[in-house]
Amino acid sequence: MDPSSVAARPGPPPSARALPALVRRRPFWHASRRAEVSTAWLMVLPALIGFVLFYAWPTLRAVQISFTDWNLLSAPAYVGVDNYVQMWHDDKFWNGMKLSLYYVLLNIPLQTVLGLFLAVVMDRLTRAIFVKAVVLLPYLLSNVLVAMIWLWMLDPMLGVVNATLGAWGFDAQPFFGDASQALLTVAGVNIWRHMGLVAMLFLAGLQNIPRHLYEAAALEGATEWQMFRRITLPLLRPVMVFVLVTSVTGSFQIFDTIAVTTGGGPLDSTRVIVHYIVQNAFSFYKMGYASAMSITLCGVMLAYTVIQMCIMRANESDLA
Repeated sequence: MDPSSVAARPGPPPSARALPALVRRRPFWHASRRAEVSTAWLMVLPALIGFVLFYAWPTLRAVQISFTDWNLLSAPAYVGVDNYVQMWHDDKFWNGMKLSLYYVLLNIPLQTVLGLFLAVVMDRLTRAIFVKAVVLLPYLLSNVLVAMIWLWMLDPMLGVVNATLGAWGFDAQPFFGDASQALLTVAGVNIWRHMGLVAMLFLAGLQNIPRHLYEAAALEGATEWQMFRRITLPLLRPVMVFVLVTSVTGSFQIFDTIAVTTGGGPLDSTRVIVHYIVQNAFSFYKMGYASAMSITLCGVMLAYTVIQMCIMRANESDLA
């Protein structure tokens, strides 16, 4: 046989020669992929167990209980949708929802604006750990402790706030003791407690905005307000969605501050919906009715969350 013909004989294409090596690498790739998936599930498992035990299962039980008449002492009796019909005609339920909405309108706008202002100031002037700790400190205190501190400070007779007002020539204010001021005072206390957390969330978002955008805008002659309106606010949209959703849902669940300071009074002026639910469950022993109101509130919050996330395009990023 002619050696030249053997040398000229075409061999397998490069892709075919590389195929065995690729096949040999596949088992290792699949093994590493399985290891990554297993590790991911191990990391998620504790949170998943906690969610199922403390959120998903109690929610399903609440749905079941909402169709019963149960006083916690005897066996629950199935009543169908009677609890929901009663809730629809309950003026106190609707008053609780109205007060909760009013509290949200008092609380969320000012809390968000103050938190954003603090975040911008810290981002521009200082990023010291001490300043961040001071800003976040009120949130690290328990709601009950904060409520007790402010209850003492705003006491009409012995409180330091009224003593200061008197020293400045102003009349003493009842704060928690007046129907027209009580809910506003509760909102002020919770704004003070939570605006530090809101500021930290906004600060994290601000630090992810590329600095060259501000430099380019400054070279074009943009003012500070124009940069804030055209760069900062649009790029903070994902953080803003998170802050609004969590703040609104948390505000609708306000209970402990009211339980410590006003107990729902005076004259039911602070008997928000969660306080009314707890009262029906553990004071009036109407667990079925309380569960029906809880499921309704959960549905309202779920609808709000979906609408808010769709309106503000929470799944999109302007930095992409």
